[in-house]
Amino acid sequence: MSEAHDAVEVIIAKRDKHELSDSQIDWVVDAYTRGAVDPEQMSALAMAILLNGMNRREISRWTNAMIASGERMDFSSLSRPTSDKHSTGGVGDKITLPLAPLVAACGVAVPQLSGRGLGHTGGTLDKLESIPGWRANLSNEEMMAQLENVGAVICAAGTGLAPADKKLYALRDITGTVEAIPLIASSIMSKKIAEGTGSLVLDVKVGTGAFMKDLDQARELAQTMVALGTDAGVHTVALLTDMSTPLGNTAGNAIEVQESVDVLAGGGPADVVELTLALAREMLAGAGRSDIDPADVLASGKAMDTWKAMIRAQDGDPDAPLPQAKHSHVVTAPSSGVLTRLDAMAVGLAAWRLGAGRARAEDPVQAGAGVIWHARPGDSVTEGSPLFTLLTDDAGRFDRALESLEGGFDIEPAGSSFTPRALVLDRIE
Repeated sequence: MSEAHDAVEVIIAKRDKHELSDSQIDWVVDAYTRGAVDPEQMSALAMAILLNGMNRREISRWTNAMIASGERMDFSSLSRPTSDKHSTGGVGDKITLPLAPLVAACGVAVPQLSGRGLGHTGGTLDKLESIPGWRANLSNEEMMAQLENVGAVICAAGTGLAPADKKLYALRDITGTVEAIPLIASSIMSKKIAEGTGSLVLDVKVGTGAFMKDLDQARELAQTMVALGTDAGVHTVALLTDMSTPLGNTAGNAIEVQESVDVLAGGGPADVVELTLALAREMLAGAGRSDIDPADVLASGKAMDTWKAMIRAQDGDPDAPLPQAKHSHVVTAPSSGVLTRLDAMAVGLAAWRLGAGRARAEDPVQAGAGVIWHARPGDSVTEGSPLFTLLTDDAGRFDRALESLEGGFDIEPAGSSFTPRALVLDRIE
């Protein structure tokens, strides 16, 4: 263990805008994980980092110290290369569901350790748990066997990976330090590097429904994470993608699974297909398989076969009917014209209030709850026609959900100029 420091000395150093030394960083992360640094002290340090930042060396060392707090996985025994994707979270962001089986059907193993939703952003595991029988928790042995036999696994991260991150993440959530870019970057990358994937593609969302509202901030986060991956020897690329409008036509759990299955069946919303293919191409290139066009594999039906095998391997029934909400409420268009704006945050909040998400980590979610939108920006709408369908098991939730949709869309007179936003805004490597 490196030489001992004390927490107050480390806090004061960062408070006064000094660089933290390698041994200070190693010591404070380890001591906090062991309980030798109090939560109050780590809160003060997190705030100092939020206000004064860290340079590339400090962030890299901090990330390595978080990795060193737990176990590392090793996929070198697999018969195929590995590639993974991480999204910073958005509304209607079901991309992992069609993407993992698609990339696996192209011959690259996809170890996708995913999380649950909190607040207005949905969680991949919550979506998949709406499939009857499907289970998120796998042992490392089960995970390795599934990667070898099926090629893709989406499951919960074990408690052994970067335990320092779990502890620090909970603290940041209640101390107003979630937005600190060094802490976001090290949180995401410590888990991804410890996971042991050979290459990594980051989907950094920008816009109202994303964590990063501003393009420059999102670019800084993407550059920081790409540098961390590169320093750790993981081939890392980031795409900055638009999250001012929600993805696809649904936000929820079971309804997003259905939309993902539609994509695998050769249909589905154009934007979901576009982003799935863009990320698949990056993942394949990172794994040295840019000779394969994922669009051809998607059209062949092989990705659907892999999806079914992946769900079955985790005790799910891919052919079972998905749960449906008990109550629905239709919101109609207040006027005729062109839908020019659909705010991702408004839709995400509505889905959350309907029961698709949770306010606290221990809250349950409803499998059938969520929002379906029947038009996307650029579409013509007619007064009185359905604009949204709200779904929930608890009709008492409709009022709050409707409140969150107020002011969340614009309809301009027919013939108004509309410029669609690009889905992929930038690429960073």
